[in-house]
Amino acid sequence: MDRVRRIEIDQSTGEVREIFETYQRERGNVPNMFRTMAHRPELLQTMIRHFRAVMSAGSVEAKLKELIAVAVSGHNCCEY
Repeated sequence: MDRVRRIEIDQSTGEVREIFETYQRERGNVPNMFRTMAHRPELLQTMIRHFRAVMSAGSVEAKLKELIAVAVSGHNCCEY
């Protein structure tokens, strides 16, 4: 059971809607962590800046970074 309700794309407005539409175009989905954080748009913006900095900068390819995240989640028995 969710402790914090995720905001659906069709329920979003303003800057949150713009962010969701951008992710939908770029990734084909809006990650649940962003849909949950959307209750606090100022924190969502900060989270996205951090996420983009981690995933786009450096010498490790983004695809490998995604695979590492999935592996760590599995290792920690994280359903997400």
